[in-house]
Amino acid sequence: MNIPHQLRVGLVLSGLALLAGCGSLLPKPAVPPVLYALDDVTVVVAVQPAASAPTLIISAPRAAAGFDTRHIVYQRQPHQLDYYAQSQWADTPAQMLAPMLLRALERGGAFRAVLAAPAAAAGDYRLDTELIRLQQDFAATPSRVRLTVRAVLVNTTTRRAVAAREFDVSMAAPSEDAYGGVRAANQAARALLGELALFCAQALGPASLP
Repeated sequence: MNIPHQLRVGLVLSGLALLAGCGSLLPKPAVPPVLYALDDVTVVVAVQPAASAPTLIISAPRAAAGFDTRHIVYQRQPHQLDYYAQSQWADTPAQMLAPMLLRALERGGAFRAVLAAPAAAAGDYRLDTELIRLQQDFAATPSRVRLTVRAVLVNTTTRRAVAAREFDVSMAAPSEDAYGGVRAANQAARALLGELALFCAQALGPASLP
């Protein structure tokens, strides 16, 4: 059967329009989240440790329930944790804190060597840490980021805890969004790690202080 040329053109155009309409009904690809990092960008000259200084092994940091995640946590009311939809950490905060811990304790000068577990060398001391919380709190304005870490310094020979302390640092966010929380979290991490390095040095006695 011969179909008139104008009818054929009309059918083709109708088919194209139908395909275009179906295409608009397909789900749009998800927008990838913006990734942020905890990192130590401050250049600090390390203190030279004494030849007799002990060696420290740093265990992989653990995280409390709700914070072992790449989601950036915020809170608007007590006991409820929420997450930013389009912003995430590049890794879990506990994992990102690990190299920052190592660098902070190296700079402190209280230890001859600081190694991350598992390490081939034996250490005189071991540092165990747990991330208790890292969240942006919107209960007040400006919002504040709260970072809490528990640390235990263990003598590996006696297997006894030499010292233990919970560190809690709060920093005001420069803006009321995920990026403001990230900036405040980095400031809080640097402040907390400075306190932790001093804590370890003091736990070893006055001779270990730089």
